[in-house]
Amino acid sequence: MTSPSNRGAPVSTEPRINDRIRVPEVRLVGPNGEQVGIVRIEDALRLAQEADLDLVEVAAQARPPVCKLMDYGKFKYETAQKARESRRNQQLTVIKEQKLRPKIDPHDYQTKKGHVARFLSHGNKVKVTIMFRGREQSRPELGYRLLQKLAEDVAELGFVESNPKQDGRNMIMVLAPHKNIKPRVVKHDDDAPEAADTASEEA
Repeated sequence: MTSPSNRGAPVSTEPRINDRIRVPEVRLVGPNGEQVGIVRIEDALRLAQEADLDLVEVAAQARPPVCKLMDYGKFKYETAQKARESRRNQQLTVIKEQKLRPKIDPHDYQTKKGHVARFLSHGNKVKVTIMFRGREQSRPELGYRLLQKLAEDVAELGFVESNPKQDGRNMIMVLAPHKNIKPRVVKHDDDAPEAADTASEEA
C-alpha cells in the first residue's frame, strides 16, 4: 500500500537496475543481444559484476522479466544525445511564407523569387500565397500560371509538395527543398523555447 507521503509523487520512468531488481529469476540477454536464458537473479548479478556491466530490466511486464547486460551510464548518455539531436532537427524544420499578387511587377517577381530560392537553399519549406483582390478573383488562372512559373524557376532547389489550390481569396502552393539540400546549421540553446514553426517574410 502506498504511504501518504508518496502520494502525488512523480512515477519514475527509469528502468530498475542491479540490486533494485527484486525477482527470483530473469530472462537474461547478453551485451551483444545474445539470449542467455532464464537464470537466477544472483547469477545474473554475478555475471554483470564479472563483465563490469549493469543488469538492466528492459521488459518488466514479461514473466520472468527480461534483463540485459549493458553499460547503463553509456546507454543513458547516447539516448540523451539522440533525443537532443532529434529536437534540434525539429527546430530546423521551418515553413517560410511568401506572398505575391497575380499581376506582380517583373522586378518585384524577381525579388520574391530570390526570397523563395534562399529559403529553399537553407532547407526550409515555402508556402507561396497568391492574394486576389476585387475582380482578380474571377481570374484564378493568372495565379495558377504564376505559381507554375515560380515552381519552374526554382526547380533546381525544390519541388511542389502541395499543388496550387484555392483558399478563399487566396491560392496556395507549398514548395519543399530537394532531399540533398540540408538545413542550415544553427546553434540552439536546449533550454530556450522552441522556435515558431512558421515564419513570414514580405519584401
